[in-house]
Amino acid sequence: MKLVVVSAGLGVPSSTRLLGDRLAAASAARTPADVQVIEVRDLAVEIAHTFTNGFPGRALSEAFDTVAGADGLIAVTPVFSASYSGLFKSFFDALSGTDEEDALAGKPVLIAATGGSARHSLVLDHALRPLFSHLKAVVVPTGVYAASEDWGAEGLDGRIERAAGELAALTAGAATARPRPRRDSFEEVTPFEERLAALRPAG
Repeated sequence: MKLVVVSAGLGVPSSTRLLGDRLAAASAARTPADVQVIEVRDLAVEIAHTFTNGFPGRALSEAFDTVAGADGLIAVTPVFSASYSGLFKSFFDALSGTDEEDALAGKPVLIAATGGSARHSLVLDHALRPLFSHLKAVVVPTGVYAASEDWGAEGLDGRIERAAGELAALTAGAATARPRPRRDSFEEVTPFEERLAALRPAG
């Protein structure tokens, strides 16, 4: 299983990267996975060039190929002006403008964000979820937001575990649902919508 973390943190060390790492570790603990991390800040220059010349550079192309080949994606951004960062959005805008424009179609995605205040937690549902729905991804029900005061708090651990469990379930389902060539019959596949509905608590 291949799990990819896209982190748009700018600092070193980065709380955004730390959250992505914790989510990846919790997911891989449920479904063994090869985890790869894409640091978007390292691709900033090539992203800018892509918008001016229409062609991604070598490192950016490799990052796009990595995202396209992932079984599941963890996308983490710091909050700027109550939304995702411009660099984070630019990465996915550049991705959707290439031959990999449908790279996220049907792909399980766990959304997460970091910020200085709990007031910005709505960024998950007001900005990130619509973005990845537009890109045709299957977004897990639980998003994870970590404010400064959340680090070390019990509530963050619980959200990480819940979201990781949902991603692991969808990722395993995505691998199972991949069509395999058969000469004599077609393999029945449970739609992602049904798998997603099964993860939501009843009532």
